Amino acid sequence: MLTLLGAISLSAQTPITKSPLNTATLISPYYFGPNAFAVPEMLDGRVQHDLRIELAGDYFHGYRGDHTTDVSLKLNVPLWTDRANISVWMPVMEWYKNSDENMQVCRIPNDRKDDARKGHLMGDVYVSMDMQLLKEKRVRPDWVLRAALRTASGGEYYHARYYDGPGYFFDTFLAKSFGMGHNKNWEHRLRMVATTGFLCWQTDNGRQNDAVQFGAMLKWENRHFSLSESFAGYSGWEHNASNGGKQAHDCPMVLRTEFQYHIKRFDVLATYQYGVKDYPYHQVRIGGAYRVDVLKGRREK
Repeated sequence: MLTLLGAISLSAQTPITKSPLNTATLISPYYFGPNAFAVPEMLDGRVQHDLRIELAGDYFHGYRGDHTTDVSLKLNVPLWTDRANISVWMPVMEWYKNSDENMQVCRIPNDRKDDARKGHLMGDVYVSMDMQLLKEKRVRPDWVLRAALRTASGGEYYHARYYDGPGYFFDTFLAKSFGMGHNKNWEHRLRMVATTGFLCWQTDNGRQNDAVQFGAMLKWENRHFSLSESFAGYSGWEHNASNGGKQAHDCPMVLRTEFQYHIKRFDVLATYQYGVKDYPYHQVRIGGAYRVDVLKGRREK
């Protein structure tokens, strides 16, 4: 499945440029809409073993006047075991309003600025396989590996919304939980997660930007609630280009706070994300999810 989608995405037509390989391009998070080159959300070191459908709404307040809202969808499908699943997510539809300042920074051509002031469009589709390599025991941590690709289904390249080129990433997560005592029938746990990986996206015909991923998360959880704080990002090679990377801006870093409330088969979530560097947006997300235990009776011990 991943191979097929990869072949489809690689066939996308990308704008032809003639930039030397040692020169930074403007194909990076700093110059595009909030969903074009987003920092991948961290996993907490566990694979989702329920069939889970999540619907959420996002609002992005751009530092340069870009205002974007979207409706996003995420689907987790467990495979033959609770150690592996397929995840699919995308902005189903986004609506944006642009400012003169933002269009100037993003180098939108003058003859396209009127059309770029506002609009709506569908976003890129992400597909990943998440694999639980180790399960946590007394000393041993949880260990998860994720392999993902991004299709080139988003549009409006000349309006700096999405780049018509594919991408992919591989990352891995180590996590360990620590008990924090009991409150009546609730067990409180503090969970620590670390991640690293490799991320790549095409920047023109025959050229790509490679990046190292990194991140850390601290999560408090019990049976009904969870609250997490994470710092994550990636660092592309173009910031080391011959011009000093002054125009690359390919090292986005974000702080993300997420609260979830679990009741029976429902999850209610609220998220705030702050762009620390090269990701010029505040993000607020409100959403909900429904889970179905399709592996009941087949769980691994």
